[in-house]
Amino acid sequence: MRASLIQIDVKPDESVDSRRARAAGLVRDQAGADLVVLPELWTVGAFAYDDFAPGAEPLDGPTAAAMSAAARDAGVWLHAGSIVERVPRAGAHPEADDRGRAPEHGDAIAPEHGRDARAPEHGGDALHNDALHNDALYNTALLFAPDGRLHRVYRKIHRFGFDKGEAALMSAGEDIVTAHLPGPDLTLGLTTCYDLRFPEQFRLLVDAGAQAVVVSAGWPARRREHWSLLARARAVESQAYVLACCSAGTHAGVEQAGHSVVVDPWGEVLAEAGAGEQVLTVELDPARVERTRADFPVLRDRVLGVPTPKRPGA
Repeated sequence: MRASLIQIDVKPDESVDSRRARAAGLVRDQAGADLVVLPELWTVGAFAYDDFAPGAEPLDGPTAAAMSAAARDAGVWLHAGSIVERVPRAGAHPEADDRGRAPEHGDAIAPEHGRDARAPEHGGDALHNDALHNDALYNTALLFAPDGRLHRVYRKIHRFGFDKGEAALMSAGEDIVTAHLPGPDLTLGLTTCYDLRFPEQFRLLVDAGAQAVVVSAGWPARRREHWSLLARARAVESQAYVLACCSAGTHAGVEQAGHSVVVDPWGEVLAEAGAGEQVLTVELDPARVERTRADFPVLRDRVLGVPTPKRPGA
């Protein structure tokens, strides 16, 4: 299985329309890959908080349209990074249900006591709404099939900012989302940036069958060592591939870490980018996940957080 991570440079003097067209061209250049990945919020910038509401789009907006066409032209599975998704207060967008799947498809699982992903109904979540349009905003990742169909959406669960920035402006997703890619026969888990710091999310993805996890990010350069360390840690503890794709350049003056990285199930770094714009292409072996888990079966020794099996006759 061939995967290509596009570490796109978010240039402050480049219009969103120009960057969108350039990203689509970079995706088309990866024809022959099985999976292509873009970073988080590469249209507006992960730290460009003032641009979140003006740059918000529905799931059938211009970025989704451009990425759908690029995936179809290249014949690839495309994780198109994430967009600022605008969701009407009355309910979730009709193009995706409340468990992350596109219509009539799905490997997404809802949390045991989760609520749905529609916009808040009451004023307690007012900070998460776009005041101008009374809509909710989500940091939403898009996964397109090789025929250009929107196959999955993942609304970011962990919002960064400690009650400021993204955490104040965006609503939180609640659903663990996976997708099975039939060509390479691989189950992919979807995460975004700050999610990388929460191992329990990766455990839930493993429980849902994930053999590889995409981390689409706009990670700041000042914490690059955390980025590299956590990517390896999540791969080792999940015994899964981690494909961590960050942007280059700057987001609202915040220098990006770059250094996109692919880590195998044993924690070995297969490839790592530098700081600038780069396409990182690697060959993955889905069978290596199962071999690693069979040869070193640490996951079967989990005790905490694992449902207790019922006793016979109970």
